[in-house]
Amino acid sequence: MDVSGIARTATTIADVGVSQEVSIAVLKKAIDISKDSATALIEAIPNSSANTVPNLPPNLGRNINTTA
Repeated sequence: MDVSGIARTATTIADVGVSQEVSIAVLKKAIDISKDSATALIEAIPNSSANTVPNLPPNLGRNINTTA
């Protein structure tokens, strides 16, 4: 193996390392964006403890009829 082959191999290895670092940075950014989106969606859910229809009795919707 000549000197240029060794230099080419070293350059290829360095390029792969840089490429992996860039891929990891992009992945971390995508995860952060997903986290922010999920947080916004969760915060957009209305408060379930508040009764949305005040005219209904409080026991309505507590039981499920399982017979057909």
